[in-house]
Amino acid sequence: MALSLLSLLGLLSTILLLRRAAAAIGVQRPTAALPSFREAPAFRNGGACSSHAVHVVMPLDTNYMRGTMAAVLSVLQHSTCPENVSFHFLSVHLDGEISSLINSTFPFLAFEMYEFDPSRVRGKISKSVRHALDQPLNYARIYMADILPAGIRRVIYLDSDIIVVDDISKLWGVDLEGKVLAAPEYCHANFTSYFTEAFWSDRRLAGVFEGRRACYFNTGVMVVDVEGWRRGGCRRKVEEWMEVQKHKRIYHLGSLPPILLVFAGNIKGVEHRWNQHGLGGDNLEGRCRGLHPGPISLLHWSGKGKPWLRLDSRRPCTVDYLWAPYDLYKSSRVALEE
Repeated sequence: MALSLLSLLGLLSTILLLRRAAAAIGVQRPTAALPSFREAPAFRNGGACSSHAVHVVMPLDTNYMRGTMAAVLSVLQHSTCPENVSFHFLSVHLDGEISSLINSTFPFLAFEMYEFDPSRVRGKISKSVRHALDQPLNYARIYMADILPAGIRRVIYLDSDIIVVDDISKLWGVDLEGKVLAAPEYCHANFTSYFTEAFWSDRRLAGVFEGRRACYFNTGVMVVDVEGWRRGGCRRKVEEWMEVQKHKRIYHLGSLPPILLVFAGNIKGVEHRWNQHGLGGDNLEGRCRGLHPGPISLLHWSGKGKPWLRLDSRRPCTVDYLWAPYDLYKSSRVALEE
């Protein structure tokens, strides 16, 4: 037994020495695989297009890259003036390889990447019902007015699990009527369910909605007056509710509830067609859901289930087949770090 233990220790020492030697001579080792995508066709403006730009902000996460690529393709494919659409990606890491991947997939795409420092929300995030909702990048939308250049006055914010099947300039052109934010409102939803009993039982906290007809809206699709967000100190207002959450648990769903606390009942309502949300099912099981009645301009797989994962597992929901035509995924490739 003693001899075997000595032999094992010797083997471990040898492995350690080999690793140090490899590092000393610069031997490359594989890192996490990045997906590979087919090159998208070039989309060009029609003759009647003006020069105005449409600014779309999206989070950029390697785990959701496949969804992001499909979303970008859908926006361009259905846009009357695709060359007017500029994308602004928020990422925790500015990775040159990811930028190259976007360039190779969309050679004519106008885009910029911006780094979101996760330390901005360190200590402010409270555990929610789903791990994905606790990731720092899920909170980047709260800080985009601080991150984007001052010259950008209005943006459309989109999550990565969406498909646009209409001309996005129609959403861009919505009249905000002096509001900071526009989104589809769902006043038939049970608004009280988005907050805990601890919130509703505290008159001081619940009083924030007094005088407001507060309705649920999904923060994965928003038109935002960036200048108005800055002037109104909206980022700080949302952070204050996140601080309350740390001391007295008042909600369960990540970055959505604190935004509702600031804006619900004080936004410009948009047609429901611009956010057919919930197609990913609930946040715990991700069970299949059908489409809502009415016209559709945007499909949103909010919830636990993502279409690319369900399709790959050969257990897709019917609505996932609506996402599949926009999937540019080709294969996996191994990136080597220097």
